Amino acid sequence: MPESNGYRVPEVCRVVGITYRQLDYWARTGLVLPSIRDAGGSGTQRLYSFRDLVQLRVIKKLIDAGVSLQRVRKAVAYLQEHLGTSPAGVTLMSDGINIYACESEDEIIDLVKRGQGVFAIAVDKVWDDLASSLGTSKKETKRLPAALTRAGGA
Repeated sequence: MPESNGYRVPEVCRVVGITYRQLDYWARTGLVLPSIRDAGGSGTQRLYSFRDLVQLRVIKKLIDAGVSLQRVRKAVAYLQEHLGTSPAGVTLMSDGINIYACESEDEIIDLVKRGQGVFAIAVDKVWDDLASSLGTSKKETKRLPAALTRAGGA
């Protein structure tokens, strides 16, 4: 259950499917900082927003698919810069070298036509799956305008 509209570390790890050590490392290295409250010393806990959880789940999916953490960092920096409150139809795709944020069928078809194998992560599906896992209604999670074209050239 959210605390002050935020999610504590144990729930984040459970819902996203990562270990405490992964989450701690990613926070300490600045990959995804908790946007509600960072740890402020002994006895304080990080509080993550729903948007943070979406980013963490996407990171996990990219890493699980074999994308290097260095490339994931570049993509996350782009997403943090351009992502509003929801992914609104954005699909992340990779050819194993680059990570792309595709908004239309034409962009997806163009990537697939190159003849290389690609994998895709529908970010709005991640958003909805997380909302469902947390028992959050769609009204509680706001949508953003589709504004992504390429995930930072990662």
